[in-house]
Amino acid sequence: MWVAVSELPRSVSHPFYEKLNRLLAEYGFDDFVETQCRAFYAEKMGRPSLAPGQYFRLLLLGYFEGLDSERGIAWRAADSSGVRAFLGLALTEAAPDHSTISRLRSPVTASGRSRASCEKRTCTTGC
Repeated sequence: MWVAVSELPRSVSHPFYEKLNRLLAEYGFDDFVETQCRAFYAEKMGRPSLAPGQYFRLLLLGYFEGLDSERGIAWRAADSSGVRAFLGLALTEAAPDHSTISRLRSPVTASGRSRASCEKRTCTTGC
């Protein structure tokens, strides 16, 4: 028996992450972090990266759930439908791989610029 993904029952998302997503949307978080981090993202270089809003949501997920490893964050993102909704992932969409999260969290990018400065700039001007 086959069931289309669109016909699967939709479970209730985690209330905390639903409210957090509403707050982030209300304050234009995704547009803000994209503007702050634009210099750290190449126009076209290899496989597509994570959107800055999704990347920061992964960091928030790790913080709120006490996950200190990229593998733990990636596993949690793949495992929970509520977390997938928080990250903006469809059921058929793959969760970010731990290696992608690691690469983004590394201190220096291929261009030689520090992503930590983007994170610091985002948090000091917008948090």
